[in-house]
Amino acid sequence: MQGCAYVDGEFVAPEQAKISIFDWGFLHSDATYDVAHVWKGRFFRLDDHLDRFAASCRALRLDPGVSRERQREVMHECVRRAGLDDAYVELLCTRGRPAVGSRDPRTCTNRFMAFAIPFVWIADPEKQRRGVDLIVGSPHRIAPGSVDPRIKNYHWLDFVMGLFEAYERGGETVVLTDGTGHVAEGPGFNVFAVFGGPPTPRLVTPASGVLEGVSRRTAIEMAREAGWVVEERALGVDELRRADEVFLSSTGGGVIAVSHLDGQPIAGRGAGAFGPVTERLQARYWALHDDPRYVEAVRR
Repeated sequence: MQGCAYVDGEFVAPEQAKISIFDWGFLHSDATYDVAHVWKGRFFRLDDHLDRFAASCRALRLDPGVSRERQREVMHECVRRAGLDDAYVELLCTRGRPAVGSRDPRTCTNRFMAFAIPFVWIADPEKQRRGVDLIVGSPHRIAPGSVDPRIKNYHWLDFVMGLFEAYERGGETVVLTDGTGHVAEGPGFNVFAVFGGPPTPRLVTPASGVLEGVSRRTAIEMAREAGWVVEERALGVDELRRADEVFLSSTGGGVIAVSHLDGQPIAGRGAGAFGPVTERLQARYWALHDDPRYVEAVRR
């Protein structure tokens, strides 16, 4: 695999990036991470990702042991060494290994790692052109009172089971609910429902039980800059089914149109026939990748 990783203070090939099977990051999913992307040689909203990584570490009482500026340097260097213009760049911190014979997390030495690999799409360019077939899965998202979704984590078994269900039902990805009939999130993305069209559309996105994604924030900012109404609140599954447009937001593709929900076309539209709100936000999202307010050139 083309890429570069940073483990134990050294830059190594992806195949050489390893952790101990006794690391609680592996045994207990006791870790946090964040993912930024590089497009055409530039990081997009890197400071926002570093902010969230720091907040996640604080919330989980993890200490990566390296400064914010060193984290930035490592991410840049991973991309540079990998020779990538478009990249998926992850930094993570695991709990590490406890003292021998101990189950006390205070005895663990936390570990910081990072890697850069070619850009990873939630929906590849072909799916982006025709739209994603989304399934509402039957597994419930882990309750926020148990695992706070605002902290990036690897607790994905509910998503994985939902994905298998989606594939079996002819879909391509899945969104889970909170168990009370409200939409939560999907594996690596947030969900938006659009009601009406320009000049006065109304966008609704779940406010709780979800990761507050950087791409979600970007979509909200773009919509409000356009003068559109954005409501961050509970979004029922029945309400989602009535939407005129549905789209996903993710670092792995930005604003991603949904063409079908549970096998039914969104608002009677066929594949590739997306609404004007989604199309405008898609175009604006990629245009921001040329805006110096949001980008940072990879240090070559």
